[in-house]
Amino acid sequence: MLVLGIESSCDDTAAAVVRDGREILSSVVESQAAQHAPFGGVVPEIAGRSHLRRILPVIERALEKAGIELKDIDGLAVTRRPGLIGSLLVGLSAAKAIAFARRLPLVGVHHIEGHAYAATMENEVACPALALVVSGGHTALYRMLGPSDLQPIAQTLDDAAGEAFDKVASMLGLAYPGGPEISKLALKGRRDAIRFPRYSPKKGGVGFSFSGLKTAVLYHLRGQDALAPTPAPEEIENRADIAASFEAAVVDTLVTQTLNAAKEEGFARIVVAGGVACNQHLRERMCLSAEELGMRATFPSPAYCSDNAAMIAGLGYHLLNQEGDASLNLDALAR
Repeated sequence: MLVLGIESSCDDTAAAVVRDGREILSSVVESQAAQHAPFGGVVPEIAGRSHLRRILPVIERALEKAGIELKDIDGLAVTRRPGLIGSLLVGLSAAKAIAFARRLPLVGVHHIEGHAYAATMENEVACPALALVVSGGHTALYRMLGPSDLQPIAQTLDDAAGEAFDKVASMLGLAYPGGPEISKLALKGRRDAIRFPRYSPKKGGVGFSFSGLKTAVLYHLRGQDALAPTPAPEEIENRADIAASFEAAVVDTLVTQTLNAAKEEGFARIVVAGGVACNQHLRERMCLSAEELGMRATFPSPAYCSDNAAMIAGLGYHLLNQEGDASLNLDALAR
């Protein structure tokens, strides 16, 4: 079965063609990062308007790269939640129009479930498994009982890990998106230079929080004086050490809490997905630490960690087989 996937939940316009849930024939992603960079984050209005301009050309390129036409498609899958409503509606409207015109079955896909599924497209992952989805908007753990069966275990109490990367990058005068920039600068620094805090739930269990870590970095830059002004980037000494120490704190928190959850839940398999899963330090630490405990951690290729439509089409294949055709009244949901 050939499934056309469409993803427009935030600031990436994406389309892909996937055969039978795993074979990726094409994956096209157009990033809006340059448009949002001057604002230090995603501006919903800009995102929605950019999707409107790009959605059809991106779909056409995905079909062309796959060497097929719309008449060859067997079904459509589109992200319907969660995300920015204005962005979601662009992709959803395009998918509905194609489904109606070509009389094709259509399913809506949960963005987070798509990310978790991405880790299984290139690797054989037997369920049940523990899934960590970590990105700019999400940091959460799930029991992954099947391709589309995720049960929440824990999520961040405040900021997502990716958001923390962006905010700290801004403090250090680095470009948006912040994750890759911090990782690049961290290569020149020492991870043990500054002992930034690692969150751990007080009453046991597992969970995440990154607001305190962001505040710790801010106070470090201000010389531990909360009322002092934040120094200009060019006045910050040892920026590489700060970047490396901050990255280490985020990775330590993610790895520790994920492995604690895996032990509590009795999982031997872990999948890690989402934009922050591109982080090389996280990939190395998670895999090594899991192996030491007799577990195995699996990551998607970096191209399928960030938002993409291949994961939507891949999971859509299973949903089409399970649920069949969704109504054209399918609506977008922010959460």
